[in-house]
Amino acid sequence: MANEVMDSKDLAFELGYLARDLKCKDVRVVDLRGKSPATEFFVIATSTSSRQSKTVADEIEQHAKEAGHRRFGRAGYELGRWILIDFVTVVVHVFDEEYRDYYELESLWGDAEEVLIK
Repeated sequence: MANEVMDSKDLAFELGYLARDLKCKDVRVVDLRGKSPATEFFVIATSTSSRQSKTVADEIEQHAKEAGHRRFGRAGYELGRWILIDFVTVVVHVFDEEYRDYYELESLWGDAEEVLIK
């Protein structure tokens, strides 16, 4: 795929698999195409610590960069409880367990197709 930018669906699933491989739990890809004016896919994952969250965020950013996707924005990195990484068409959320349970981000898009990464 030389000099081609990976499409958003492929990127979302690759980042989801990467989060899983880095030992995140309950990793999901949510298809928001046609439902959200802001993005096409969410990747949602639960980490076990702020250190793990930061490591996952760093690895995700590096992988996306290598796939031709530039990070548009990032929030929450300092505390590591909910790190949001915005690649415009794909937005990654790495939560600690407490924040994931509290915000229930998936429930906001109940009619969206959701895939659990196993």
